[in-house]
Amino acid sequence: MTSTESAASDLQDHATLWSIGENRAGDVVSAACDALVAGLDSPGLRVLAACTRAEADYDVHDLLPEALNELGLTFYPIGSSAGQEAAARALARRMLAGELTAQEFTFRVHQRYGHELALTERLAELDDEYDILEYGDRTVEQVDAEVTAEARRLADPRISTEPTDTPS
Repeated sequence: MTSTESAASDLQDHATLWSIGENRAGDVVSAACDALVAGLDSPGLRVLAACTRAEADYDVHDLLPEALNELGLTFYPIGSSAGQEAAARALARRMLAGELTAQEFTFRVHQRYGHELALTERLAELDDEYDILEYGDRTVEQVDAEVTAEARRLADPRISTEPTDTPS
């Protein structure tokens, strides 16, 4: 992936996570700045990147859709199911990049979606498994490995959004 592709992907993830309340508006502005530095450019991106942290909370909501559209990226409306799935995939990429532990990843997904989002149902079940490890015959490493496999599945957009049928 080129640096501009990577910056576009990072901006997309920050925007998606912002739309579900996982990121702050200032994180989106920082990602916009990084995208400009990496070589992405559009009028909307420049305006977004120029926001101060104080302005970000007020202006990102209005500026982000246009900036993403100009770059051919997707703006997910707050609360949309497509946005929820994209956010779960963005969190998976963060976990695989080492920004979250496997247990933090499952906790965040489970806390945000419960057992309601089909795409992340297995992750919610795995979060429950972390809570009962001391009573079962599985180890943290075994659950971590299964979480990592689920994260890889989610992080790859070519893979179906259908959850895997992995036995508990």
